[in-house]
Amino acid sequence: MIRGFFFATLIFLAQFCFGAIDPMQDLIRSAGDATVYPNDNLLVVFDTTRVDVKESGLSYVWTHTLTKILNAKGAFDQSVVKFGYDPLSAYVDIKKVVIYKKDGTIRNLDMLNVMDYPAPARMIYWGAREKMIEIGRLDPGDAVEVVQFKKGFTYALLEQGEDDDRKYIPPMKGHYYDIVEFWSGNPVKIRVYQIEVPKDKPLQYQVYNGEVQSSVLFREDKNVYTFTKKDIVPFKPEPHGVAASDVATKLLLSTSPDWFAKSRWFYKVNEDFGSFDVTPDIQAKVNEILKSAKNEMDSVSLLTHWVADEVRYSGISMGCGEGYTLHKGAMTFSDRCGVCKDKAGMLITMLRAAGFKSYPAMTMAGSRIDYIPADQFNHSVTVVKLKDGKYHLLDPTWVPFVRELWSSAEQQQQYLMGVPGGADLATTPLSAPENHFLKIEGKSSLSADGTLTGILTVSAEGQTDAGIRGMFRNSNKTQWNQNVEKEILKISPLAEVTRIEYTDPIDYKSGPIRITVEYRIPEYALVSGDQVLFTPVMASNVFKNYQPHLFFETWMKERKFPFRDRCSRSVELNESIQLPGNSKSVYLPEAKNNTGDFCSFQGGYDWKDHMLTLNEKIVLGKRIYDAKNWTEFRDAVTSQGSFADDPVVFRLQN
Repeated sequence: MIRGFFFATLIFLAQFCFGAIDPMQDLIRSAGDATVYPNDNLLVVFDTTRVDVKESGLSYVWTHTLTKILNAKGAFDQSVVKFGYDPLSAYVDIKKVVIYKKDGTIRNLDMLNVMDYPAPARMIYWGAREKMIEIGRLDPGDAVEVVQFKKGFTYALLEQGEDDDRKYIPPMKGHYYDIVEFWSGNPVKIRVYQIEVPKDKPLQYQVYNGEVQSSVLFREDKNVYTFTKKDIVPFKPEPHGVAASDVATKLLLSTSPDWFAKSRWFYKVNEDFGSFDVTPDIQAKVNEILKSAKNEMDSVSLLTHWVADEVRYSGISMGCGEGYTLHKGAMTFSDRCGVCKDKAGMLITMLRAAGFKSYPAMTMAGSRIDYIPADQFNHSVTVVKLKDGKYHLLDPTWVPFVRELWSSAEQQQQYLMGVPGGADLATTPLSAPENHFLKIEGKSSLSADGTLTGILTVSAEGQTDAGIRGMFRNSNKTQWNQNVEKEILKISPLAEVTRIEYTDPIDYKSGPIRITVEYRIPEYALVSGDQVLFTPVMASNVFKNYQPHLFFETWMKERKFPFRDRCSRSVELNESIQLPGNSKSVYLPEAKNNTGDFCSFQGGYDWKDHMLTLNEKIVLGKRIYDAKNWTEFRDAVTSQGSFADDPVVFRLQN
């Protein structure tokens, strides 16, 4: 088995070192150094993986890597070899680590020094562990060879055997999948992935975002697939870009026939486990919650927000039922804590107690799910079937103290429902920008000495509402007024806030947040003789932290890859400023009017009878944009920013 594993690596070695007495050392020397790769810390000389898939879906995986140190930073980064795993479902063994020094010295590390310890954790404590061995001091020109063996999957499963390999069988028994990255943050001379699959398990695969050489070898009992890519250039992410897996070269493969099969399996494994059984205590709580319900959507809303607000996000190891099987509602109801799947399962249980048809769904927060049915999931949500005959998405994990039932920060995201008849992969819809508005209305008066006195009112909805409530919910009540005041002080450190009023920030169900602030800012305008120069408060992007688009890198002229904002949104900024009676306009920034397929901006000034008015509106229509949308997005954002950078000028007449 091990001998077969090294087959692909030896082919590569022979290409470079045929006839060499010490092919590994010769390979290291000929691979290149810092003069060839001046912008990189490490060079992966080869990275090979061999997978042997059994009838049960269990896989034995060997990896063999050789990494060359290019500079001091690379030496530091490679000073420890570390692999993470979950002992409930995976086994990892570091088989060999060899240090090749630049002077020709070879040092084999003692595998008795491999440490096995609990992995650092925060909020999710599932017993993950790490195996690590310290390499020690390395120098540029040195290289590290590592051989590792692994079996099992990331997720813990229902069936757990103590003395055999049963607990390492993947969740969907008899099937295998993998997601293979053919990208890296370091240059890679060659990456080889070879997999042996029983002949009775058809393997479908597809390469995304690039090219990979492939071949198939038919043996008596297995088919052997080999995938190779040479000279991999380091992947360079773009600011605010989508996940690397969405745009960098990757291989997806799976023996599962389609997403419908995965959907039916996901439905059945949870129903068989009894994940959503209703207990008398749960039924009593549901009846209590729904006493005030007025209609179907009100009932769904009350139950969703109860689970969102009352079940704390904290995951502990609960044994059977980890991974794709949701814990029973009774457990979560008793513990009042859990991770996304526990909160989703709790809501499903309560919806069923209320008479609804409800099921779990899987999604991937942060990256795209492609169509080969490999398990590209990291998040669990809820679906409910309403009187309109359609399934509606709910997410009790992402909506604590949020006015939505489904977080629009998850729009344009793929998901798979676990329903009785099976379902295909679907994508969450766009959410209209006006569902996430920010509106700031201001009235102010500017005196001849440059003092500005005014009042502004902030209102918001959807994801913007949730963001603004965060300044209250995430801090002590004694700090609430200070947090609001800080937003005004960002405009001028001389600002004096004279009054602050706001709706109850904890009572998010009654309506959108509303904040009123009265202020006075001495020396706000720059007065020089009879000339006055100033930027209205609205133009200066007050409450900027709740306008994420203003933090984009608009210096970029173009993008290679798609990019993402937090959510679609609209922002309206309106202000009227009473100017001194003897003022006369000298300069008003030019009005802007940009319109694209998804993004737009309209804004400008108007001067009439010593009253200056400013109106701005920016509309951003998506969360995830194609690279070709960058121009219209950038134009809209820079147009809004231009009013902050371009002050108004007027003259005081005698």
